[in-house]
Amino acid sequence: MPIILAIETSSELASCALLNSADGADTPVLTRETTGVRTHSQSVLPMVQELLRDAGIALADCDAIAFGAGPGSFTGVRTACGVAQGLAFGARKPVLPLVTLEAMAEACRARTGATEVLAVLDARMGEVYWAQYRWTGEWQVVRAPALCAPGDVAPEPVDGLAACGNGFAADPDAFADAPFAAGAYADILPHAREFAVLGVAALAAGRAVPADEAQPLYLRNKVAYTSAERQAINAAKADAR
Repeated sequence: MPIILAIETSSELASCALLNSADGADTPVLTRETTGVRTHSQSVLPMVQELLRDAGIALADCDAIAFGAGPGSFTGVRTACGVAQGLAFGARKPVLPLVTLEAMAEACRARTGATEVLAVLDARMGEVYWAQYRWTGEWQVVRAPALCAPGDVAPEPVDGLAACGNGFAADPDAFADAPFAAGAYADILPHAREFAVLGVAALAAGRAVPADEAQPLYLRNKVAYTSAERQAINAAKADAR
């Protein structure tokens, strides 16, 4: 069993996880988490260091570094990608970019046993990210990740469909008449724990990439610029006058 370090910062919950079943521990996945979007970039590395210290291993002992590639917060997925790339470069390890919505489906399956899952994540600005998955020993995509208004979420009708994600809590009125929303597990968010678990199969399937090839998954055009980007835009505008 490989040792997988996972990082997730695509929502208001930042988390890190370390899958290390080789040591025979009763709980092979160690996790740390914190809330507060504005502190994600400051909290991730200390959590990683704490996990490695508690497990008694070094970063070099990990086989791969997984991260939540999106969809999710633009700044959040960039943070996870950047940290994963930096760690992977330094340790010369491969990177596993994994989909946040699939991780939510895995969390829902772990909690409920469901094999048909609809994951809906709040995308802000009156929209949601969503995807539908089917478990057949591995996750199969039924409806690919998409961005739309809550009322436009349209899963394939199947028996036993379980719904999860904070998109249902963000705009409950929009889902009031949707039968698939009844009993939705709205507290499920992307978490590094599921990325660590999913990372094992992803690594075995050859989905790891070199650090410089890891990319976030964006479904929405960028809506905010960094200070440096704003300065560059303003400079370009000034030169055009």
